[in-house]
Amino acid sequence: MEQQRVVARGEVPGKEISRRLDRYLAGRTGRVAVMVKELGSGRTYAYHAEERMITASVAKVQILMALLLRTPWKKLPAAVRRDADRMIRYSDNHAADRLWERIGGVRGFDAAGRRFGLRHTRGVAGRCVDLYCWGITQTSVDDQVRLMAALVAKKSPLRRQDRAQVRRLMGAVVDGQDWGISAAACRGERVALKNGWLRRVSNGRWATASVGLVRGDGRDFAVAVLSEGSPQVEYGIATVEGVAERVMRAFRSCPG
Repeated sequence: MEQQRVVARGEVPGKEISRRLDRYLAGRTGRVAVMVKELGSGRTYAYHAEERMITASVAKVQILMALLLRTPWKKLPAAVRRDADRMIRYSDNHAADRLWERIGGVRGFDAAGRRFGLRHTRGVAGRCVDLYCWGITQTSVDDQVRLMAALVAKKSPLRRQDRAQVRRLMGAVVDGQDWGISAAACRGERVALKNGWLRRVSNGRWATASVGLVRGDGRDFAVAVLSEGSPQVEYGIATVEGVAERVMRAFRSCPG
């Protein structure tokens, strides 16, 4: 039997997608921004790309990439590799605190951001241990898509083996943390992602985010969805997934 393939679409109908998202989000609470870029063709769609929102645990990918810019994965001590594994796959905050300190805190984080061409993402100064200050880093969907694209780009500042290692960890997050942009994947596509969720102390509302890569049939999509203002984390997850599904549907159709 011939294998069914994902069907690519032509030009991305930006106005149509925006109307679709407007209708969906009109009945939901909070702010949302999304960007999808097909890396081979350059086709891109962005919605509320001017919005700046907090990363929550999405920042952990940049922490790891900053670490690997300094030291290749194979040369890291075993304990540091364990922290990296736990930070990405289990979203362990204490592991992230230790690696934040190892990269030099905000200076190392921001220096890495500049290497990857990020324009809107800046770390929060201060010592993050038990405060998770990396989680309130302001970012944009454009920056997050740039960062995801650097995980597959041949001219990335990150070494090929280290890019593959980051993707491997993001492709093996534990059950219960594999929501988000994965909801938009077709059967047979591979997803590497990192999700973030954080309750704002100031208003009790949740920031919920999902960034990563959707890959299949020789095509790579970098995807970023950021949201703030959800009343519960489950509500935010549903919003992120609903947005990702609606946008990715415009780029290609899944087999029936």
